[in-house]
Amino acid sequence: MSIRVMLADDHVLMREGIRQLLEFDGTIDVVAEANDGEECLEKIETAKPQVLLLDINMPKKNGIEVLEEIKKRNINVKVLILTVHDEVEYLIKAVDIGVDGYILKDSESMELKKAINAVINGENYIQPKLIPSLNKRLVTRDNDKDKIDSLTSRELEVLVQVANGMFNKEIATSLNISERTVKNHISNIFKKIDVSDRTQAAVFAIKNDIIKLF
Repeated sequence: MSIRVMLADDHVLMREGIRQLLEFDGTIDVVAEANDGEECLEKIETAKPQVLLLDINMPKKNGIEVLEEIKKRNINVKVLILTVHDEVEYLIKAVDIGVDGYILKDSESMELKKAINAVINGENYIQPKLIPSLNKRLVTRDNDKDKIDSLTSRELEVLVQVANGMFNKEIATSLNISERTVKNHISNIFKKIDVSDRTQAAVFAIKNDIIKLF
């Protein structure tokens, strides 16, 4: 019995090429295609694919947003992200949401089919060449989590204000504390998260989604 696959990619030629590769030996059947994220979510429930090949960069809703919506709706489909992006941050975000697989578009057809078969059998598939970068980033993220956990609630508030570009006087007014206290908090924050200036502190806050906490 053929594996039912759906393609979601805004490039028609890309979809046609992938369809031909997948259907060549008769073990995979492409049952639906979508040109954007909204169309993907509209078609997926009626097409009932077993595997969704999902691009990240699509109009209306990107691949990450589609993945989040699929998980929210509890749609029974394995999601394999197929993308040109090898940046590990995209991979980390997809893994956090619960993606079943992640593979680059420059992969050979045999690797793509291997990934599809892996996820259909309940395994996770991350393209091997991406794993070292993923592991390195996960270690970094664990270290960052320890640093974040070391911050007090007040220090987190000050860090958010710093990340938003506020000066010490503005932070003091906003939090109803003295400028000296703000300076002390910032000094402690720099030591705890291992940065040397406000720009680095802002990057740390943004990278670790601290701003979203407030």
